[in-house]
Amino acid sequence: MPANRDLAVVIVSYNTRELLRACLRSVVADASLDTEAWVVDNASSDGSAEMVRTEFPEARLLAIGRNLGFAGGNNAALRAMGFGVEGSDKALPGIADYVLFLNPDTEVQEYALSRMLDFLRANPPVGVVGAALVYPDGGFQHSAFRFPTLLQVWFDFFAWPGRFIDSPVNGRYPRSLYVAGDPFPVDHPLGAAMMTRAEVIRQVGLMDEDFFMYAEEIDWCVQVKRRGWDVYCVPSARIVHHSGASTRQAWDQMTEMLWRSRFHLFEKHYSPGFNLAARLLVRLGRWAGARCPQQ
Repeated sequence: MPANRDLAVVIVSYNTRELLRACLRSVVADASLDTEAWVVDNASSDGSAEMVRTEFPEARLLAIGRNLGFAGGNNAALRAMGFGVEGSDKALPGIADYVLFLNPDTEVQEYALSRMLDFLRANPPVGVVGAALVYPDGGFQHSAFRFPTLLQVWFDFFAWPGRFIDSPVNGRYPRSLYVAGDPFPVDHPLGAAMMTRAEVIRQVGLMDEDFFMYAEEIDWCVQVKRRGWDVYCVPSARIVHHSGASTRQAWDQMTEMLWRSRFHLFEKHYSPGFNLAARLLVRLGRWAGARCPQQ
C-alpha cells in the first residue's frame, strides 16, 4: 500500500492557462514536500488542459466537459480521491492527509505550503488554515474575514462612514495581525488558498454545489466551526493572488452570481429577519448605485 503524500493541491481552472502555468510551477518548486497537484479544468477553451498534459505530466488532470464552478470542480477532485463516496469514510490509499484548495491565479512563495502544513500538524484542534495573500506588486490584501453581517452588506454598496471600511466593522482583521506574523484565529480564509485536513473533509463533507461561484468557503467554514474545529490565518505563509482572473471574463454575470451565492448562504445559516434586511439593503444599494454611479 503506498504511503500517504504530505499534501494534495486542488486547482480549479477556467481559461487561465498562463496563470495556471505559473501557479503549478510555484507548487512543484517546493521540493521539501511530497505534493501532488490535481488540476480540474472546467471546459477551458484556451488550451489549459493541453498545457497541463504537456508541461506537468506528474499532475493529475481532470478535464471536465462542462463548467462545474468552483465548488463542483473541487468536489470532482475530492471524489476522485475517494472523499464523499457512499459507504466509505476514508480517502483512497496514497492520498494525502491534508488538502489545499488553491486558485489558479495564485503563486505560492517559498515555504508557504510548509508553514501552513506545519501549523496544522502542530495544532490538532485547527481544521482549516489560510495564508497571507498579497498582490503581484507585494501590496497588502485582506486574506481572511469575519462571517457576513448586515453592516458588511451595507459597506458593499455605501462607502460611509469611510473610516470603517478597512476595519472589523466591515469584517476585516487588523493589518497589524498580518504584520506581526503570528497565526491568528479567523472566521474564514479567502477561498483562494485554504488548507484543511482529510479528517475534516470526511466530517464536513463535500462543498455545496449550489454555490457555483463565491461564498462556498464561508459556508464550508461555518460547518467546520460547528463541528468544533478552529480556523486560523498563517501570515508567514505568503501567496501572490492576482485576484479575479476567471471572474473578470464575465463581470456582470459574476456580480449577479455573487449575490445569488450570498443569498443562498444567508438562507442556509441566518434568520428570516436577517434575510429580509439583507435583501432590502441590496435593493437599496442597487437603486443608489443606479442613481449615483460614482459609488
